[in-house]
Amino acid sequence: MQANTIEEAMALTKKFTSKPSNEELLKIYALYKQATEGDNETERPGGFDFKAAAKYNAWLAQAGKSKSDASQEYVDFINEISPKYL
Repeated sequence: MQANTIEEAMALTKKFTSKPSNEELLKIYALYKQATEGDNETERPGGFDFKAAAKYNAWLAQAGKSKSDASQEYVDFINEISPKYL
């Protein structure tokens, strides 16, 4: 099963039977946020919220990427990893 749109890719992730690695989850999150909201202009989370900081940094690393490019990368990445998790 291959996704062609970000909506189809999001639906595909909901069918995963096991959880992707933390690194994969961060990439999924960052590409999704970049595709839907653009560059990260939120305030950096506090120093001891490591999960929020990791998500913030992952999204920040996508800065400058267009929403359409991030959307296509998101779809491609979900298609790439989905055989492992379906």
